[in-house]
Amino acid sequence: MIRQVLFVDDDLEMLQALQEGLEKYRETFSVVLSKDGLDAIQELKRKPISLVVTDLKMPRMDGFSLLAEIMAHYPDIPVIIITGYSTPEMKRLAQEGGAVGYISKPFLIEDLARQIMKTLRKESDGGTLHSVSSGMFLQLMEMEERTCTIRLVDKATAKGGVLFFREGELLDARVEQTKGLQAAYQIFSWEEVTLSIQNECPAIDNNINSDLQPIILEAMRIKDESQLDTDEEAATSSEGDAAAQGDDDDSTTVAHIKNTLRAGVGERCGLEDIYPDENMGPMLEPMASFGAACHFGRLKIVYFDSGQPSDTIVLNADPPTVINVNPKCPRDKILQVLGEAY
Repeated sequence: MIRQVLFVDDDLEMLQALQEGLEKYRETFSVVLSKDGLDAIQELKRKPISLVVTDLKMPRMDGFSLLAEIMAHYPDIPVIIITGYSTPEMKRLAQEGGAVGYISKPFLIEDLARQIMKTLRKESDGGTLHSVSSGMFLQLMEMEERTCTIRLVDKATAKGGVLFFREGELLDARVEQTKGLQAAYQIFSWEEVTLSIQNECPAIDNNINSDLQPIILEAMRIKDESQLDTDEEAATSSEGDAAAQGDDDDSTTVAHIKNTLRAGVGERCGLEDIYPDENMGPMLEPMASFGAACHFGRLKIVYFDSGQPSDTIVLNADPPTVINVNPKCPRDKILQVLGEAY
């Protein structure tokens, strides 16, 4: 994963020299240029920046103000300060303000490159994974009680996001300018991501206050509703008939069940097939009546241990839905997840 490093300086010749001098490192990081602090803030809103390298003395917004803005709103993004007016007091203020590095002009491009590479290595000191399911992997962070910062890039949209964990608890999330739960819902709806793990978490407040599984399930629900709305609009605009729309609804129900199982149980849930089956309705009716008479509550799920290569779960939905699973599946976990979701 090629990182993006933002360079901020009002000296356009300096920016041009940095861009040319760092070209040899293009396989590791790309160069993004900004002419001052205000321009840099707009780039931070638009792009998944991994590191900021900024001059101190600039018009409109200087380097110290930009550093304060980054520490307040992007605490995971490290900042390296460059200045031509270096004093011990200025260096101390930069470090106390949160800068991870400090370089005095004039400097060698190679010295700056070494500091950039050293800082970027910390971003993934816990490893990098490609083409993984975000929901399944991040539940492992909760189970292992990890303290880390996780940066993700969605393969489908190229959007970037950040998650902050402390001792397995999700504290906050960010996607572009969106933060908190809404950002977490976006991230957990991504099906395939590249992610890098940094083995530390900045000092931030808990803006989530929820376990991961409810967030993942809600993200799946929002995603399915969005897809359903899109399907309905497409069907209406193409003058599709009611039967065709019913087929769309069935496929959406199947997709939702599949996503729910994979999010709540994981890829090893033993799922083999899912399909709606109206013929199951008459079989479920006497079971539902018996349950009601015994005050067991509403019939939700029936599990058939058939002794065959596949066991069968019937979800009492509209329409009834058949779920075929491997007999070695985590049965209790599947029933718990389906029971909570439906």
